[in-house]
Amino acid sequence: MTQQQLEKYLWGAATQLRGTIDAGDYKQYIFPLMFFKRICDVYDEEFENALKEGDGDLEYAAFAEHHHFLVPNGAHWNDVRETTTNVGIAIQDAMRSIEKANPGTLYGIFGDASWTNKNRLSDETLTNLIEHYSQHKLSLENVPDDQLGNAYEYLIKEFADDSGHTAAEFYTNRTVVKLMTMIMDPQSGESVYDPTCGSGGLLLNCALHLRDEGKEYRTLKLYGQEINLITSAIARMNMFMHGIEEFSIVRGDTLANPAFLQNDELKTFNVILANPPYSIKAWDRKSFVNDPYGRNLWGTPPQGCADYAFQQHIHKSLDKKNGRFVILWPHGILFRDMEAEMRRKMVAEDQIEAVIGIGANLFYNSPMEAMILVGKTNKSKERKGKILFVNGKDDVIDNKGLAYLQENHINKIYKTYKDFVDIPHYAKVATTEEILGFDGNMNINFYVKRDNSENEISFPKAFKKWNEDGEKLKKSMNNLFEVLN
Repeated sequence: MTQQQLEKYLWGAATQLRGTIDAGDYKQYIFPLMFFKRICDVYDEEFENALKEGDGDLEYAAFAEHHHFLVPNGAHWNDVRETTTNVGIAIQDAMRSIEKANPGTLYGIFGDASWTNKNRLSDETLTNLIEHYSQHKLSLENVPDDQLGNAYEYLIKEFADDSGHTAAEFYTNRTVVKLMTMIMDPQSGESVYDPTCGSGGLLLNCALHLRDEGKEYRTLKLYGQEINLITSAIARMNMFMHGIEEFSIVRGDTLANPAFLQNDELKTFNVILANPPYSIKAWDRKSFVNDPYGRNLWGTPPQGCADYAFQQHIHKSLDKKNGRFVILWPHGILFRDMEAEMRRKMVAEDQIEAVIGIGANLFYNSPMEAMILVGKTNKSKERKGKILFVNGKDDVIDNKGLAYLQENHINKIYKTYKDFVDIPHYAKVATTEEILGFDGNMNINFYVKRDNSENEISFPKAFKKWNEDGEKLKKSMNNLFEVLN
């Protein structure tokens, strides 16, 4: 299959659910089923290869160490396909058996979808889904990791488009992800962390970035935490679909129970990328006051907005020698009064490297403008005591409310970040003293002034235009009075 044919084939399964369940729930069923099919097809392929190596010896093929995952007897796709009644129970039992047979890698990966609820998914609907997926083999030979991974990413975006309000939970605009990854420039062997990883796109793109540069990407250590069960399962599937098996993605609340600890302290990472949930109100503020991990570096955020809780968690999780971060935030974090004291302390700490404003509609289901906050624990000598402000809000293409960055936009913003110099009406390097003089306010418009030259006009020209407009108005009024008379 071509890439386009594969995407059409996979998306065809989702169309079978239209009118049966809400669009926002498609991912709970389609992704686990597709992953189930992939596991079984690859298992069959590897068994056949082992059979050839063993000259037809079934015992050799059965025990040869050539498999990615084990598929127990009775839990194969074909076993489910032969089931005609209580199909949901058959699917659920098969998935649980596979999880138990692969406890180190697949436990809990199929999520908690209600396969046995016949009011939502009848035997007929599930049979149709099974038959749809049975049309093609998703083996490695037929569909390599790269091709399936790209199709999987396509599905994630389609589900985001289709479900609207649920999209932000698991999808970050991929063109913005590319820009963030370029800025971070992860290297082989480094550790990469996303505290609110969603479907794992930011982590995954770090590995793919290295691969595209021809560097060793399998030594990259990927860590992620995600509070939503099905979304965390999707993130793990996403890694496997792209052929990446060395990662650790844990389900859990990052603020309440951070998953990655070392010697009873927060584990630290070389690179942190994140698109945290914006201004959440339901978080345990009381515990954060006396946080056992010392994350309240600059203070405790207000109950109605946990943004600076995530920000401080990220700073505390940075490697002390070469830690660096890039975070996608709305602009409010730069200037809200309720966080002014914490923001002043953050600026004074001198770990913020750049504030990059990007265009509107890059958040799903929201017209707000986004901003990328970039930082390092050890800034270069030339950048110490300085922060680069970039106003790239016009570097965007808006297509009916869904915006994206073109290649030239990404390259322009990235070059501006690398050059770290003033560009009239576009970029400004400000000192921390200058920013603290604004009471820590990092509103980009304070530093990057708009170009009003087109609107500027000299006094003589303005006076002349005023007279001309006055004469036109007088004539117009006289004509009106004549008509009325």
